Amino acid sequence: MSDRDVDVIVIGSGIGGLTTAALLSRYGKRVTVCESHTIAGGAAHSFSRQGFHFDSGPSFYCGLNDSHSRNPLRQVLNVLEETLPAIPYDPLGHYHFPEGTLPVYSQQERYLEAVRQFTPQGSKELERFIQRLLPLYDTLQGIPTILLRADWQLIPVLMGRCLPSLVKMLPHLGLVQSSVGQVMDREVSDRWVRRLIDLECFLLSGLKAHGTIAPEVAFMLGERSRAGVEYPIGGSGAIVDALVRGLKRWGGELRLGCHVEQILVESGRVTGVRLRKGEILHAPIVISNASIWDTYGKLLQPEDLPASYRQTALATPAVDSFMHLHLGIQAEGLDNLTGHHVVVHDAESDITTPGNTCMISIPSVWDDSLAPPGHHVVHAYTLESHEHWQRDNSYQERKKERSQSLYRALERVIPDIRQRIVLELIGTPLTHAHYLRRYQGTYGAAIAAGKGMFPSTHTPISGLYRVGDSTTPGIGVPAVAASGILCANTLVQPQQTAELLNIQ
Repeated sequence: MSDRDVDVIVIGSGIGGLTTAALLSRYGKRVTVCESHTIAGGAAHSFSRQGFHFDSGPSFYCGLNDSHSRNPLRQVLNVLEETLPAIPYDPLGHYHFPEGTLPVYSQQERYLEAVRQFTPQGSKELERFIQRLLPLYDTLQGIPTILLRADWQLIPVLMGRCLPSLVKMLPHLGLVQSSVGQVMDREVSDRWVRRLIDLECFLLSGLKAHGTIAPEVAFMLGERSRAGVEYPIGGSGAIVDALVRGLKRWGGELRLGCHVEQILVESGRVTGVRLRKGEILHAPIVISNASIWDTYGKLLQPEDLPASYRQTALATPAVDSFMHLHLGIQAEGLDNLTGHHVVVHDAESDITTPGNTCMISIPSVWDDSLAPPGHHVVHAYTLESHEHWQRDNSYQERKKERSQSLYRALERVIPDIRQRIVLELIGTPLTHAHYLRRYQGTYGAAIAAGKGMFPSTHTPISGLYRVGDSTTPGIGVPAVAASGILCANTLVQPQQTAELLNIQ
């Protein structure tokens, strides 16, 4: 047993948890992060096999090089005084449809010209759609995420620091509350472009246009056209390493292989956590970076929460898990290879059908340190339901069978991919549920726009807070980093945030 007291315990070292912990350490709090895995990073961790270095999750980033970027992660790294070298590139990717391949450029006019090759009228409609959303991004630029918090004190912060931007936002309030689908319905009738918008929303949020909130896509369009896209040298693991350095630089502690078994609650107030081997850590504040289902369904006792609240929370819809392929391949003859690809196999099937839309990342195109000389690393993934998966005698055969859509997608990019393989790793929803301690291997909540609010960082238990991908819209790094900012700032006074940011 241990009676070591700290100010804050953070459960999980995903981007949301590390962001919260590092910021609170920067504020002077005594913080301990408990990570069940032996590798930090949660869904964003990197791992190595036979000299190949793989990203496990995110592979697309905007605004990492720009110190004035509106990317919440970049703002956090600025505060932590951490650098993160990144390599810019353009086009940001290629979308491979049955009708042909669309290069996706950061620069708006080049992107529209590429779309024009498929549908001239659709390109004009897409331009109207983009121009409808970009003014919202421009107004959001005046409201830095690093200032925000999740309590009533946000109101005076916004009124005092961001009033001009709030005034500029007034004409766009309807848009703030709209889904992307509502904007699309007003501006776009071309079927091909509507599918393209659905695809981009799906890549961003896990939902199609009518389920994705307009500010999320406005931010994405603005960042990729104004700040550009980059790949961090060292992969997603470099982002995790920068946050861990920031945490430790300001006095925080990261404990790996430290599995939290239970959040301890007495009389409606959190008191600490119990670890798997019985050790108890005490703290008046506990922040869970575990999913909403794992936090409320596993880490707390049923009696710790109001029954109706717990039932509603556990019924939150979840984004499906994924099938993943991590490959090490021979690179000979692939001199003109680009790094990001999305393949849609069947134009008549829904893009969210498991196996129909496949995402591909080949980051060694930009950072050759990720693979042995003369080789590339490849990461391909597609939606896959957790249902019906079990580790039985047919598990290995089923893995092979369910990975074939990924191989067919890769053959659109590298026709002889199967002959080049020197290392193959296949991940299933069970893989993610096991290594990431994630409910059904999911990547977050699937709350469609207008169908409910995302649960906030607050909980009914005094001293217990939540961060991560089931607290904010979107399944990407900016969203979870933003959740960490909101939580950390809520636990200090606004004046402390102003002092930290050197705001007069």
